[in-house]
Amino acid sequence: MANVRIQFTRFSAFYSPLIATVAGGFLVKEGLEGDLSVAEHGVSALEALLRGDVDLVQSAPSQAFASAEKGEMPPAVHFAQINNTDGFFIAGRKSESNFTLQNLKGNRVIVDHGGQPLHMFNYACHKAGLKLSDFEAIDAGSADDMVAAFKGGEGDYVHLQGPAPQQLEIEGSGVVVGRVGDWVGPCAFSSLASRSDWLETDEAVGFMRAFRAARQWVNQAPAQHVANSEISYFPGVSVEALTEAIAVYQALGCWSGQVEIIPDEIAASVEVFRLGGAIAGEIDPLFVAVRPPG
Repeated sequence: MANVRIQFTRFSAFYSPLIATVAGGFLVKEGLEGDLSVAEHGVSALEALLRGDVDLVQSAPSQAFASAEKGEMPPAVHFAQINNTDGFFIAGRKSESNFTLQNLKGNRVIVDHGGQPLHMFNYACHKAGLKLSDFEAIDAGSADDMVAAFKGGEGDYVHLQGPAPQQLEIEGSGVVVGRVGDWVGPCAFSSLASRSDWLETDEAVGFMRAFRAARQWVNQAPAQHVANSEISYFPGVSVEALTEAIAVYQALGCWSGQVEIIPDEIAASVEVFRLGGAIAGEIDPLFVAVRPPG
């Protein structure tokens, strides 16, 4: 069988449609095998893609904004949507049934300082009328380092993708109090990207059929079933925490709708990055994403 080499820039339950493409047997049904890897912290999977070490990567349409602003196609082609909302949670030290982002005022918040996560978090705060000077934003490093810092007593809140905050709850170390995706709204958040030559292959067409089926399945199947198929990829995480994270993502709707990366959702992400000062000019969606193969 031909092998599809897939690399993640970061790995979480938020990317279950791509994980399940392999773990759920959808690639095998297309006569393909899949090999999953994760880039080192702070290194984009796009580097491996452009070296030819992998065939496709988990990325974000925003990666193409710098090229698109100059009217150029990026070297990595974004061709399908994984998620259409932000997938981060805010976890605190105690339950807060009426939590809003205003609750962060005067507190210490461990915030993911990756480019897109930070821009989205800042945008959510802006919509809530919260200034960054209203609280202390702590950069604790990688997601694992952020969890360790919070469990060690650092910060009053922490900003994480699932299933990390759900695992904190299972362990009694934290409580999920909010979802950033609710505050930001629909946007082009995460994508599949590859090289244009690979997208013209039969393997790409077969992969895309498998991915469409996997994304529909993780959105509609019982969360427990999805978690059971993926749990081997999450060492140190309980199946209960993974199940809860998947159920919450299903409820958020981040895996619903079309797999195409559409202009309206690109425009929403452009607004986020423009507010953060990362974009000054205009962005033509034609320079950000293409239609999926097949």
